[in-house]
Amino acid sequence: MTYRLAPALFGLLALGAWEATVRLAHVPVYLVPGPVAIVAAFFSEPGGMLMSLASTLLVTLTALAVAALLGGGMAIAMALSRLAQAAIQPWAVILQVTPIVAIAPLIVVWVGNPFASLVVCATIVAFFPVFANTASGLASAPQDLQDLFRLYGAGRWRVLWLLRLPAALPFFLSGLRISGGLALVGAVVAEFVAGSGGFASGLAYRILEDGYRLQIAKMFAALALLSLTGIALNAVLGLVERLALRQR
Repeated sequence: MTYRLAPALFGLLALGAWEATVRLAHVPVYLVPGPVAIVAAFFSEPGGMLMSLASTLLVTLTALAVAALLGGGMAIAMALSRLAQAAIQPWAVILQVTPIVAIAPLIVVWVGNPFASLVVCATIVAFFPVFANTASGLASAPQDLQDLFRLYGAGRWRVLWLLRLPAALPFFLSGLRISGGLALVGAVVAEFVAGSGGFASGLAYRILEDGYRLQIAKMFAALALLSLTGIALNAVLGLVERLALRQR
C-alpha cells in the first residue's frame, strides 16, 4: 500500500513546495503561477477548458483508431506477402523518422479541412508503434507450430487466424498503449501549427492563445489538463490490455 501511495504523496509534496516557493519569493503570477492560482484559473472557465479538451481528445482518439487500423492492416499484409513487406517497410520507417513539426504545416495546407488535417498529423505520429509491434508479434509465432498447422492441411489464412494473430495480440496491445500517448502529442503539435494559422479549438490552441495574452495561469491549467489526459489515456489502454489478455 505504501508503494502505491508513494507517487501521490511525492506529487503532493512537490506541489506544496512549489506553492510555498512562489509565495515566499513573491514570484508574479504572470511568470510562474502556483498550483492554487492554476486551479483557480481552471475553475474560472471550466466549460471552455473542457470543451477544448473534448476537441483535442476527439482528434486523439480518431487518430489512434486510424493508426491501429492502418498499422495492424499493413503488418498483416507484410506477414502474408514478402512483396508487401518489401514495399511497405521502408516507407513506414521513413514516416517514423520524419519530424512531424517539419511536415505539419504542409499537411494543414494540403488537406485543408481543419479536423482532417489534425487527425492526419496525429496518425502519422501514432502509426509506427502499432505497426512495428504487430509485425513483431506476427513473426513471433513458433515456426514448429506453423509447420504443424501446415502438416494438418491449414492454409495461410487459417494459420494467420488461429496462430499468428493470437500470438500478435499482446504485441498489438502494447503498441496501442504507446501510440495512445503519441497520438495526443501529435494532436497537440498539429493544433499548435493550425492555431498559428488561425483555425483550431483544442487545448494546444488555448495554450497558444493564453500565452499571447500573458494569461499564464490559464496556460498552466491547460498544460496540466493535457498531462492528466495523457495519464488517463495510458491507464485506460493499460486496463484494456490487461482485460484482453486475461481472457486468453
